[in-house]
Amino acid sequence: MEANMQIFSTEIISPSSKTPDHLKKLQLSYLDQQAPPVYVPLIFFYQADELRGSISTNHVEISRQLKQSMSKALTSFYPLAGRIDHDNFVVDCNDNGATFIEARVCGKLMDVVQEPDIEKLKEYLPVDPTGGNIGDGTLVLVQVTYFDCGGIVLGMCFSHMLADFTSIMGFVNAWAATTRGESEFNQFTFDLASHFPPRDFLGSDFWQFFTSNKKLVTKRLVFDKEKCASLKRVASSPSGSTVKDPTRVEVVSALIWKNFIEVAKLNNLDAKKNFVAFNSVNLRPRTSPPHIMDNIFGNCFTTAIAFSGTTDVAKTDQSTRVEEFHDLISKLRMTFKSINDEYIKEAKNGGNYVKNLSSLVALILKGEVGWCSLTSWTRFPVYEVDYGWGTPIWFCTTAFALRNSAILVDNKCGDGIEAWVNMNQECIEMLETQIKLI
Repeated sequence: MEANMQIFSTEIISPSSKTPDHLKKLQLSYLDQQAPPVYVPLIFFYQADELRGSISTNHVEISRQLKQSMSKALTSFYPLAGRIDHDNFVVDCNDNGATFIEARVCGKLMDVVQEPDIEKLKEYLPVDPTGGNIGDGTLVLVQVTYFDCGGIVLGMCFSHMLADFTSIMGFVNAWAATTRGESEFNQFTFDLASHFPPRDFLGSDFWQFFTSNKKLVTKRLVFDKEKCASLKRVASSPSGSTVKDPTRVEVVSALIWKNFIEVAKLNNLDAKKNFVAFNSVNLRPRTSPPHIMDNIFGNCFTTAIAFSGTTDVAKTDQSTRVEEFHDLISKLRMTFKSINDEYIKEAKNGGNYVKNLSSLVALILKGEVGWCSLTSWTRFPVYEVDYGWGTPIWFCTTAFALRNSAILVDNKCGDGIEAWVNMNQECIEMLETQIKLI
């Protein structure tokens, strides 16, 4: 930690009202069971001249209001103040609380925003998210850092074993609304397990493999409006391309996937393995009738799998040829479209989905299939999170524990993408070269 960063307070925040006895045990779903045992890091930056409105710029008063409103918000999101009983697949909603840390730092907030350093960004988080575990079991940790220039940074870590990004943002927005003095916010339900009951899922070594501590590099790769437009033109231009109106997420995801495959094949010229892209797909907006699961809390997402070659995971005798950019986009699009209401109804049973994923993971563990993971946080209102000081000037994540992974986030203007890529140095360097050529 930097010498000028000083932590001066650590406190446990419990819900303002005790959780009723009949809500003390929350059954986890099998979708929660498949989530990685890591923390999801979020960092919001608020500039000094935006600290206005109903909240005083006095740090003591700001912290008091943040703690008070967090306590109230945890009453509505009571599982976040509990602890997970891994043996029984339940959350013990015991009101043990969330961690709230206060820190101060000398310097200017804009220096951090304009020249972000991945390792130093972790200093604004309450726990190192690259640790690959959830420590003492606390499900939510927050750190508020006060700059002597008046700027404020809110760093948060949420256990992925309980919440996906939709759920996390539900809590963050409820907390912000409560801090502003509002009582109305989206109310979530906690019955995901009634739709996706728990199951025996994968082996104990599954996440140890995917959260390997091998030396990786995390980079923030910026695709502005012009670069996204250029990638869309490249995707649509080749003869025989069936890609029509590709999205920002599709073109950036395909570029990362393509580069990952190229590097893997260069390192092993005899490799004829298949390469898959895992894509996290939010199930809530894909149900029929619509909106029946909009505000359900938990890991309400599925892992959609796109194959670079055949969709038969047992066949690993693929050509060393790397597929064209537009071909990979088509495969991603088909995968996304396959996650429909019929898919969800079958997934509620879980049988085929768990069986197929387990078979694929077995091949990955044997080294017969290459993989990378792509997650999009775009179109979430991260730049609208207002605690009464105005909206953030920057939102980001940082280094994280899952290897061969990328998280895509909107830029401030909403017309570009910041890709937080966690891969080996060679793949990062190739991506950086490709971006310069766009």
